[in-house]
Amino acid sequence: MLTQEHKSTQLNKTLTVLLAELGEECSNILTLLSQLQLANLSIDQKGDILAQLSSAVAHVHVHTEDLPDLIGDELFQLPDPE
Repeated sequence: MLTQEHKSTQLNKTLTVLLAELGEECSNILTLLSQLQLANLSIDQKGDILAQLSSAVAHVHVHTEDLPDLIGDELFQLPDPE
């Protein structure tokens, strides 16, 4: 059986998965942004990076649509500080 302290530190399973996926996509976006900073990119390379960046940003936008509500639910479930 989980103790109350251990129980209160666990996140909702759905939120945990969404946050992990968000972290991965944010990492991907940071990589793409770094690639855009490289000197001597060809037009094709720049186009490919921008297309991937556009896709990643759209994915984050859709992916995070319900995230504020899920985070709010977790905040609501936190015990009152004593």
